[in-house]
Amino acid sequence: MDLRDVAALAQPTGEKIMLLVLDGIGGLPLEPGGLTELETARTPHMDGLLASGDAGLHVPVARGVAPGSGPGHLSLFGFDPLEYRVGRGVLAALGVEFPLQSGDVAIRGNLCTVDDQGIITDRRAGRIPSDEAQPVLELLDGIRIAGAQTFVRPVKEHRFLLVLRPEEATEAGIADTDPGVTGTAAQDVVAGSPASEPAARVAREWLAQVPGVLADQARANMVLLRGFATLPDWPRFPDVFRMRSLAIAAYPMYRGVARLVGMDAIAVEDDPAALIPALRNRIDDYDFFFLHVKGTDKAGEDGDFQRKVDIIEQVDELLPDLLATGIGVTVITGDHSTPARMRSHSWHPVPFLLHGGSGRGHRSEGTAGFGESECAHGSIGSIRGCELMPLAVARAGRLGKFGA
Repeated sequence: MDLRDVAALAQPTGEKIMLLVLDGIGGLPLEPGGLTELETARTPHMDGLLASGDAGLHVPVARGVAPGSGPGHLSLFGFDPLEYRVGRGVLAALGVEFPLQSGDVAIRGNLCTVDDQGIITDRRAGRIPSDEAQPVLELLDGIRIAGAQTFVRPVKEHRFLLVLRPEEATEAGIADTDPGVTGTAAQDVVAGSPASEPAARVAREWLAQVPGVLADQARANMVLLRGFATLPDWPRFPDVFRMRSLAIAAYPMYRGVARLVGMDAIAVEDDPAALIPALRNRIDDYDFFFLHVKGTDKAGEDGDFQRKVDIIEQVDELLPDLLATGIGVTVITGDHSTPARMRSHSWHPVPFLLHGGSGRGHRSEGTAGFGESECAHGSIGSIRGCELMPLAVARAGRLGKFGA
């Protein structure tokens, strides 16, 4: 459904909505016939919501496509990621509140480790802690390029923001230098069109100085770049759904994608328990709350099945306190699947549950518990991720009738 049609139906009345995103929640069994991480976890509170709620699976982008975190979250916010496309650099910039200007090219960077032949041995520099990354990033911020300004800002751990501000007008159609794997060299900076060449030139010259600047670093001795992007002009989530909206997240990137669609955003510690006081303190100020948990995705990417199970169980224990704040409609899902068996984002559909609301028209689910197999037989079925938000809003009584 077009966002303009949704905006025409939205009404500023109804219950408060919580979108609780366990990043990368979807998984796979370690062995054929086994259970996924979510099915293995003991989740009595989520199971209880499922028993009196609705469930299904959502496809974040398209069948067979493994989504990045940006498209995955845009989809959850109701924005079709095939229509609304943005590079990760803009999300990183908004996450750290960098004042992007028209014409700026924002890039998501990783500190990484390369050997003396320039071959990548660790794409995340051993997940270098933020306090150790800070002086490295200060060195990078000192690089100067003729005919342009460049800015480097820390994001979290190995992640950083690079902003290019060429004197010439430019576009951002530039290929990533991050190959996505170890055992190979970084890719070249390639402009997708002549209009992107000014920014590509600056990026090449900047990268050429990095090895010398970081020559004395033991592990963070090179960088990888991806998500070259400029600011888009999109509809705003609060205007489309007519809800005062707040994102609560530890990682800047997720605050960035929320700000991109017009939400307010606040930072919390990287601990699911920190979500409770943050939600409680702002419950009267907003209608919609996006709460983000990163640990599930990190555990999946690290191949740590049990740690992912443990984090899911931790969030389940917190659920009663979150609901006690006055939430009327609850959505629990992920932005994509990150099976520990694969150590990466995957194309597998993502389980979700939808609970509460005066307009729910509930169809009872089974009692096997919240997990992929149960959701595959859920009453809502399989949908695109961007269809989930209208369902939640309707359940809260916030969508009017279409047509006469």
